[in-house]
Amino acid sequence: MFTSEKRPAMKIKLKLFLGFFTLVLMLALAGAYSIIEFTRISTSVNAILEDNYQSIQATKDMLEAIEREDSGILLLLMGNFREGRHTISLSDSIFRRSLDIARNNLTEENEQQYVTNIESYYTRYRSIIEYPIVNTSRQGNIEWYETEVYPLFQDLKKAIHTLMDLNQTSMYREAMMLKEKSKRAIMPGIVAIGAGIVFTLIFNIFINYYLVSPIKRLVRSIRNYKRGTVFGADIETNDELKELENSIRDLTSKI
Repeated sequence: MFTSEKRPAMKIKLKLFLGFFTLVLMLALAGAYSIIEFTRISTSVNAILEDNYQSIQATKDMLEAIEREDSGILLLLMGNFREGRHTISLSDSIFRRSLDIARNNLTEENEQQYVTNIESYYTRYRSIIEYPIVNTSRQGNIEWYETEVYPLFQDLKKAIHTLMDLNQTSMYREAMMLKEKSKRAIMPGIVAIGAGIVFTLIFNIFINYYLVSPIKRLVRSIRNYKRGTVFGADIETNDELKELENSIRDLTSKI
Protein backbone atom coordinates (compact mmCIF):
# COMPACT_ATOMS: atom_id res chain seq x y z
CA MET A 1 0.00 0.00 0.00
CA PHE A 2 1.40 3.32 -1.09
CA THR A 3 1.45 6.22 1.32
CA SER A 4 1.62 9.79 0.13
CA GLU A 5 4.16 11.94 1.91
CA LYS A 6 2.97 15.38 2.89
CA ARG A 7 4.93 18.06 1.06
CA PRO A 8 6.66 20.56 3.33
CA ALA A 9 4.72 23.80 3.64
CA MET A 10 6.11 26.96 2.09
CA LYS A 11 5.73 29.70 4.64
CA ILE A 12 4.09 33.02 3.75
CA LYS A 13 7.26 34.88 4.68
CA LEU A 14 9.26 32.74 2.26
CA LYS A 15 6.73 33.27 -0.52
CA LEU A 16 6.88 37.03 -0.09
CA PHE A 17 10.66 36.98 0.16
CA LEU A 18 11.05 34.94 -3.03
CA GLY A 19 8.69 37.24 -4.90
CA PHE A 20 10.42 40.45 -3.88
CA PHE A 21 13.86 38.87 -4.27
CA THR A 22 13.10 37.88 -7.86
CA LEU A 23 11.94 41.41 -8.67
CA VAL A 24 14.99 43.01 -7.07
CA LEU A 25 17.30 40.51 -8.78
CA MET A 26 15.84 41.33 -12.21
CA LEU A 27 16.28 45.06 -11.67
CA ALA A 28 19.78 44.62 -10.22
CA LEU A 29 20.98 42.52 -13.17
CA ALA A 30 19.55 44.99 -15.67
CA GLY A 31 21.09 47.90 -13.78
CA ALA A 32 24.49 46.18 -13.57
CA TYR A 33 24.46 45.43 -17.30
CA SER A 34 23.54 49.05 -18.11
CA ILE A 35 26.30 50.36 -15.83
CA ILE A 36 28.87 48.10 -17.52
CA GLU A 37 27.75 49.23 -20.98
CA PHE A 38 27.79 52.90 -20.05
CA THR A 39 31.26 52.46 -18.54
CA ARG A 40 32.45 50.98 -21.83
CA ILE A 41 30.85 53.87 -23.71
CA SER A 42 32.58 56.36 -21.42
CA THR A 43 35.91 54.65 -22.04
CA SER A 44 35.33 54.73 -25.80
CA VAL A 45 34.44 58.43 -25.68
CA ASN A 46 37.65 59.17 -23.80
CA ALA A 47 39.62 57.17 -26.37
CA ILE A 48 38.06 59.15 -29.22
CA LEU A 49 38.81 62.46 -27.54
CA GLU A 50 42.37 61.45 -26.74
CA ASP A 51 43.18 59.92 -30.15
CA ASN A 52 41.15 61.23 -33.08
CA TYR A 53 40.53 64.66 -31.59
CA GLN A 54 44.23 65.20 -30.92
CA SER A 55 45.06 64.24 -34.50
CA ILE A 56 42.36 66.54 -35.88
CA GLN A 57 43.56 69.42 -33.73
CA ALA A 58 47.14 68.76 -34.85
CA THR A 59 46.12 68.99 -38.52
CA LYS A 60 44.26 72.24 -37.85
CA ASP A 61 47.37 73.66 -36.20
CA MET A 62 49.50 72.52 -39.17
CA LEU A 63 47.13 74.21 -41.62
CA GLU A 64 47.25 77.42 -39.62
CA ALA A 65 51.05 77.22 -39.43
CA ILE A 66 51.60 76.82 -43.18
CA GLU A 67 49.11 79.61 -43.89
CA ARG A 68 51.24 81.88 -41.71
CA GLU A 69 54.41 80.58 -43.35
CA ASP A 70 52.92 81.44 -46.70
CA SER A 71 52.21 84.93 -45.39
CA GLY A 72 55.85 85.11 -44.28
CA ILE A 73 57.01 84.22 -47.80
CA LEU A 74 54.84 86.97 -49.24
CA LEU A 75 56.40 89.41 -46.76
CA LEU A 76 59.85 88.35 -48.01
CA LEU A 77 58.72 88.86 -51.58
CA MET A 78 57.83 92.43 -50.62
CA GLY A 79 61.31 92.92 -49.12
CA ASN A 80 60.31 92.73 -45.44
CA PHE A 81 63.11 90.43 -44.29
CA ARG A 82 62.85 90.68 -40.50
CA GLU A 83 59.09 90.23 -40.14
CA GLY A 84 58.98 87.65 -42.92
CA ARG A 85 61.69 85.43 -41.40
CA HIS A 86 60.24 85.80 -37.90
CA THR A 87 56.82 84.69 -39.14
CA ILE A 88 58.29 81.72 -41.02
CA SER A 89 60.45 80.63 -38.06
CA LEU A 90 57.57 80.81 -35.58
CA SER A 91 55.20 78.99 -37.92
CA ASP A 92 57.80 76.31 -38.63
CA SER A 93 58.15 75.48 -34.93
CA ILE A 94 54.35 75.25 -34.55
CA PHE A 95 54.09 73.03 -37.63
CA ARG A 96 56.81 70.63 -36.49
CA ARG A 97 55.34 70.38 -33.00
CA SER A 98 51.92 69.57 -34.47
CA LEU A 99 53.47 67.08 -36.86
CA ASP A 100 55.12 65.29 -33.92
CA ILE A 101 51.72 65.01 -32.23
CA ALA A 102 50.22 63.45 -35.36
CA ARG A 103 53.23 61.14 -35.79
CA ASN A 104 52.95 59.86 -32.20
CA ASN A 105 49.18 59.43 -32.32
CA LEU A 106 48.63 56.92 -35.11
CA THR A 107 45.28 55.21 -34.56
CA GLU A 108 43.91 54.54 -38.06
CA GLU A 109 44.88 52.14 -40.81
CA ASN A 110 47.51 53.62 -43.20
CA GLU A 111 47.67 56.79 -41.09
CA GLN A 112 51.47 56.50 -41.03
CA GLN A 113 51.52 56.89 -44.81
CA TYR A 114 49.44 60.07 -44.59
CA VAL A 115 51.87 61.54 -42.06
CA THR A 116 54.83 60.51 -44.22
CA ASN A 117 53.29 62.31 -47.21
CA ILE A 118 52.93 65.49 -45.15
CA GLU A 119 56.57 65.24 -44.03
CA SER A 120 57.71 64.73 -47.62
CA TYR A 121 55.78 67.71 -48.97
CA TYR A 122 56.88 69.93 -46.11
CA THR A 123 60.54 69.01 -46.59
CA ARG A 124 60.31 70.00 -50.26
CA TYR A 125 58.41 73.15 -49.35
CA ARG A 126 61.02 74.19 -46.80
CA SER A 127 63.90 73.43 -49.17
CA ILE A 128 62.58 76.10 -51.54
CA ILE A 129 61.85 78.85 -49.03
CA GLU A 130 65.13 78.37 -47.13
CA TYR A 131 67.03 80.12 -49.93
CA PRO A 132 67.41 83.90 -49.64
CA ILE A 133 64.61 85.91 -51.17
CA VAL A 134 65.18 89.50 -50.08
CA ASN A 135 67.70 91.37 -52.26
CA THR A 136 67.74 88.54 -54.81
CA SER A 137 66.00 87.94 -58.11
CA ARG A 138 63.19 86.26 -56.17
CA GLN A 139 62.19 89.45 -54.37
CA GLY A 140 58.98 90.64 -55.97
CA ASN A 141 59.08 87.68 -58.37
CA ILE A 142 55.43 86.57 -58.35
CA GLU A 143 56.07 84.14 -61.19
CA TRP A 144 58.61 82.25 -59.05
CA TYR A 145 56.10 82.10 -56.22
CA GLU A 146 53.27 80.88 -58.46
CA THR A 147 55.32 78.22 -60.28
CA GLU A 148 57.50 76.81 -57.49
CA VAL A 149 56.16 77.74 -54.07
CA TYR A 150 52.39 77.88 -54.42
CA PRO A 151 51.96 74.40 -56.05
CA LEU A 152 53.90 72.78 -53.19
CA PHE A 153 51.90 74.85 -50.71
CA GLN A 154 48.68 73.48 -52.22
CA ASP A 155 49.98 69.88 -52.25
CA LEU A 156 50.96 70.22 -48.59
CA LYS A 157 47.53 71.60 -47.67
CA LYS A 158 45.85 68.77 -49.54
CA ALA A 159 47.95 66.16 -47.70
CA ILE A 160 47.05 67.73 -44.34
CA HIS A 161 43.35 67.86 -45.26
CA THR A 162 43.51 64.17 -46.22
CA LEU A 163 44.84 63.28 -42.77
CA MET A 164 42.18 65.46 -41.16
CA ASP A 165 39.42 63.80 -43.21
CA LEU A 166 40.71 60.36 -42.19
CA ASN A 167 40.38 61.16 -38.49
CA GLN A 168 37.10 63.03 -38.86
CA THR A 169 35.58 60.08 -40.73
CA SER A 170 36.86 57.73 -38.06
CA MET A 171 35.43 59.94 -35.30
CA TYR A 172 32.04 60.04 -37.03
CA ARG A 173 32.08 56.27 -37.46
CA GLU A 174 32.98 55.76 -33.81
CA ALA A 175 30.24 58.19 -32.78
CA MET A 176 27.66 56.16 -34.69
CA MET A 177 28.92 52.97 -33.03
CA LEU A 178 28.66 54.63 -29.62
CA LYS A 179 25.11 55.68 -30.45
CA GLU A 180 24.19 52.06 -31.14
CA LYS A 181 25.96 50.94 -27.97
CA SER A 182 24.03 53.48 -25.93
CA LYS A 183 20.78 52.10 -27.34
CA ARG A 184 21.85 48.59 -26.35
CA ALA A 185 22.77 49.86 -22.89
CA ILE A 186 19.33 51.42 -22.43
CA MET A 187 17.38 48.40 -23.69
CA PRO A 188 18.05 46.13 -20.67
CA GLY A 189 16.70 48.85 -18.40
CA ILE A 190 13.57 49.21 -20.52
CA VAL A 191 13.11 45.44 -20.65
CA ALA A 192 13.67 45.20 -16.89
CA ILE A 193 11.08 47.90 -16.23
CA GLY A 194 8.57 46.16 -18.49
CA ALA A 195 9.33 42.78 -16.96
CA GLY A 196 9.13 44.31 -13.50
CA ILE A 197 5.66 45.68 -14.22
CA VAL A 198 4.48 42.32 -15.58
CA PHE A 199 6.06 40.46 -12.67
CA THR A 200 4.50 42.89 -10.19
CA LEU A 201 1.06 42.24 -11.67
CA ILE A 202 1.62 38.48 -11.53
CA PHE A 203 3.01 38.77 -8.01
CA ASN A 204 -0.04 40.78 -7.01
CA ILE A 205 -2.26 37.98 -8.31
CA PHE A 206 -0.32 35.42 -6.27
CA ILE A 207 -0.49 37.58 -3.14
CA ASN A 208 -4.21 37.91 -3.65
CA TYR A 209 -4.56 34.14 -4.14
CA TYR A 210 -2.25 32.95 -1.36
CA LEU A 211 -2.74 35.70 1.23
CA VAL A 212 -5.59 38.16 0.71
CA SER A 213 -8.30 35.70 -0.42
CA PRO A 214 -7.61 33.13 2.36
CA ILE A 215 -7.75 35.91 4.99
CA LYS A 216 -11.05 37.12 3.57
CA ARG A 217 -12.43 33.58 3.66
CA LEU A 218 -11.30 33.19 7.28
CA VAL A 219 -13.01 36.45 8.25
CA ARG A 220 -16.16 35.47 6.38
CA SER A 221 -16.20 31.99 7.97
CA ILE A 222 -15.83 33.46 11.46
CA ARG A 223 -18.74 35.81 10.82
CA ASN A 224 -20.83 32.95 9.45
CA TYR A 225 -19.93 30.87 12.52
CA LYS A 226 -21.39 33.61 14.72
CA ARG A 227 -24.63 33.21 12.77
CA GLY A 228 -24.70 29.48 13.48
CA THR A 229 -22.93 28.13 10.40
CA VAL A 230 -20.27 25.45 10.80
CA PHE A 231 -16.82 27.00 10.55
CA GLY A 232 -14.88 26.19 7.39
CA ALA A 233 -12.77 28.50 5.21
CA ASP A 234 -11.57 25.77 2.78
CA ILE A 235 -8.07 27.25 2.54
CA GLU A 236 -6.10 25.36 -0.10
CA THR A 237 -2.60 26.54 0.72
CA ASN A 238 -0.47 24.48 3.06
CA ASP A 239 0.96 27.33 5.14
CA GLU A 240 0.34 29.40 8.28
CA LEU A 241 -3.14 30.38 7.13
CA LYS A 242 -4.10 26.71 6.79
CA GLU A 243 -2.74 26.13 10.28
CA LEU A 244 -4.78 29.08 11.52
CA GLU A 245 -7.93 27.65 9.92
CA ASN A 246 -7.32 24.27 11.57
CA SER A 247 -6.71 25.92 14.94
CA ILE A 248 -9.93 27.94 14.69
CA ARG A 249 -11.87 24.83 13.63
CA ASP A 250 -10.50 22.90 16.61
CA LEU A 251 -11.40 25.78 18.89
CA THR A 252 -14.95 26.11 17.56
CA SER A 253 -15.53 22.37 17.80
CA LYS A 254 -14.83 22.52 21.53
CA ILE A 255 -17.26 25.33 22.21
